[in-house]
Amino acid sequence: SEERLATATAKLAEASQAADESERIRKALENRTNMEDDRVSILEAQLAQAKMIAEDSDKKYEEVARKLVMMEQDLERAEERAEHSDSKIVELEEELRVVGNNLKSLEVSEEKATQREETFEEQVKALSNQLKEAEARAEFAERSVQKLQKEVDRLEDEWVHEKERYKVIADDLDVALTEMVG
Repeated sequence: SEERLATATAKLAEASQAADESERIRKALENRTNMEDDRVSILEAQLAQAKMIAEDSDKKYEEVARKLVMMEQDLERAEERAEHSDSKIVELEEELRVVGNNLKSLEVSEEKATQREETFEEQVKALSNQLKEAEARAEFAERSVQKLQKEVDRLEDEWVHEKERYKVIADDLDVALTEMVG
């Protein structure tokens, strides 16, 4: 009877120890599960934030692309105006040359030259003014082209920066998801 009691007591102690060990393991697993749940929540929040940043980056990219198209159109128009101004300058220079030749031939007749001199001087002055205006337009067009080019360069730099930022976030997210799955 004492031997059975000792055996039962030993088995009870062993069972109690096994129950304690099971409870300790259960608590450790529960704690680990809670930590994993917290980690999943953090990763889900990071994923949501990364998606928002990605959407924001996409919107910024679309806006930059739209501005770039508009600037390219503005640049094309400015180049056309500059080209037109250049051809106008050549045309005006040719007109000036013709006027100069006409003046020389008209000087043969002093009386007629005196009568017509004022007219030709006015034409020369008008043509000079047109030439100055054309040169001013051409210069303005060149400045516009430079400004537009700087803006295009700035927008391209901004786009590259946003793309890099998006890639870093995407890489971080991939690493986090890999760790979570693994």
